[in-house]
This record gives sequence, structure tokens and C-alpha cells, in this order.
Amino acid sequence: MAVADTTAEEAVTKTATVVGGSGFTGGELLRLLLGHPNFDVTQVTSRQYAGKSIGSIHPNMRGSEIRFTEPDDLESVDVLFAATPHGVTMEHIESFQEASDTVVDLSADFRLATEQQYDDWYGGHTCPEKLEQAEYGLVEVNRENLPGANLIASGGCNATATILGLKPLADAGVLDGAQVVVDVKVGSSEGGAGGGEASSHAERSGVVRPYAPTGHRHEAEIEQWLGLDVSFTCHAVDMVRGASATCHVFPGSKVTKRDLWTAYRGTYEEEPFVRLVAGGSGSYRYPEPKALAGTNYADVGFEIDAKNKRVVVFSAIDNMMKGSAGQAIHATNVALGFEETAGLEFMGLHPVGSP
Repeated sequence: MAVADTTAEEAVTKTATVVGGSGFTGGELLRLLLGHPNFDVTQVTSRQYAGKSIGSIHPNMRGSEIRFTEPDDLESVDVLFAATPHGVTMEHIESFQEASDTVVDLSADFRLATEQQYDDWYGGHTCPEKLEQAEYGLVEVNRENLPGANLIASGGCNATATILGLKPLADAGVLDGAQVVVDVKVGSSEGGAGGGEASSHAERSGVVRPYAPTGHRHEAEIEQWLGLDVSFTCHAVDMVRGASATCHVFPGSKVTKRDLWTAYRGTYEEEPFVRLVAGGSGSYRYPEPKALAGTNYADVGFEIDAKNKRVVVFSAIDNMMKGSAGQAIHATNVALGFEETAGLEFMGLHPVGSP
């Protein structure tokens, strides 16, 4: 379907379906799409909640007349967003593509480039012939390939935080031959609406719990987009929203603070959703997920540890926004030729409670 030019006088409107709209990221997708100037949500599916209003599951949408429907009979739409668990989209990609011009998948099903990667990290793939059609949804690393894309794979939240933190160093060659150790702290919403026993409040409250000390699947995305292996560990912490990556980089040659500012400004100066937060004054001197709750921004900062010949990089996102639903909308805006920031202008709140 051809994309018409968007003008102030006559905005282009596309119809949209959200498959799996009852989960946390499905709810965030709905929140963004219902406020988007270029989208009309015509169908939201949930096998479990079919017939119920979306406001009965997502209380922030009370008053909406939209109701969940069964996912078996998909309406014909311009864009289908799949907010489903890993493995669902690859099983239903044919029907999803038959029902829409553009499929945007928020799971891991099409994030990686090759069948071998899925064999290594996810235990295989049921339709590897579709992998070459997919475009990675993190605009900051794949902008040039997104216009006109008809299969978009939103990136993983931990990978997104890490890639955004390290990309300027990769661009500048600082990571060539460097040792990189990444520690990510994530909120309980990463486990989804049905996160299980480990995500219950009683079990999660007060913890700093390593849950993927080694071998996290998101390492594959980091390797794919930065071209290097990293030593990667994740901790579950006592917050709801957010992913915070601390990256310890031991470069092969000396790096100055000026080098870092040149690299980060060069990469992100024109990016609407990446902000540099490196030192300064006040309580929020470095990136913190709390300041990003509900937004599509990524905050990135850095410091030099000259004594230990180390660069420390900090990056923070809302895992359900920049790490999922917001990233998906951002990529779709670029793919369809909409204003890049459309539907994503929310700046966040301050002060706020636990994100």
C-alpha cells in the first residue's frame, strides 16, 4: 500500500490491530495508538478476555468502547502489532501478513538475522525463510532500512539499553579489541503480566537478584548490532518499570573525556529520543529509569576511570516503552513516513513514585 505524504491540513490515517492486547506491552501499545494522530485502532485481540472492554484490563483506558475479540478472525488492516509471547508470531506470520500490509512484532521471533542464531539462542525457528524480510526496530541503529519495511522486529529491552549505551563507542572504534562487561538492572514488568512466582510482589520486593548471570539471549542482538561479544549479566530489582545498563569498557588505547563527548554527540545529536546525561549537578546526574517512566526516551551517560583504564557507560530506558511498545511505534512511524515523534511526545513526570 502506497504511503501518502502527511500534511498539517490532512493527516494520513492507518488502521491498526493489536494482537495480544491484554498484556503489559499490549496495553502500552494501545495507550500510544489511541493517542496517535495517524492510527485508528479497529481490533484488539485476547483469547482470555474476549468480549471484555480494554478498560477492564487496562484501568488507564476506562471509558473506551473498544472490546477484546478472539484472535482467530483477524480484520484486514494497514498495520498489525503483535504483542505476544515468543514463538507465537513465527507460528502465525502467514495469517498476520495476509491480514495486514505491515506486521510489527514485539517478541524475539524476528530480531535475529539467521536461522543459526535462533538454533543457538532460542532452540530453533519455524519459518526461517521470513527472517530476511524483517527489519530491526531500533531506529537509532537501523533507520536507513526501515522506510517501507513490511515486517518490523522490535528489539529486546536489555539489548536496547546496552546497544544505545555502547553504539557511539563502536562507531568511534573504541570497542575494537576492548573488553566489555555489562550489568543490567530490570524491573518486574519485564516478566510480563503473567510473570510467575518470581515476579510476585512478596518475592520481588527489596531484591537485587541475579537471574541471568551468563548466556542471556539478548547477547545475540548486542553481538549482531555492535559486532562484539560482551560479558553480560542481568539482575531483577525492586522496581516495576525500567532497565538500567552499566557498561564497563576496558579499551585497548587511552580515551579522554573529550573523545567521549565527541563520540556521543556525533552519534546522538540529531536523535530525538536519546539524551546525554553525563555528570552535571543535582540529584539526577546520571541516567535513571525513574525519570523515564512512560516515555520513549533513552538517557545515556559516561565517566572515565583513568586509574583503572576504564570507561563506564550508563544507559536507562523504560523497558515497556523504548524497550518495547514505544520503540515499535517509533519504527512504524519511520516505516510509514509519519512524523518520527508522532504519538511519542510524552516527557514523563517528576516527581513520581516507584516506576
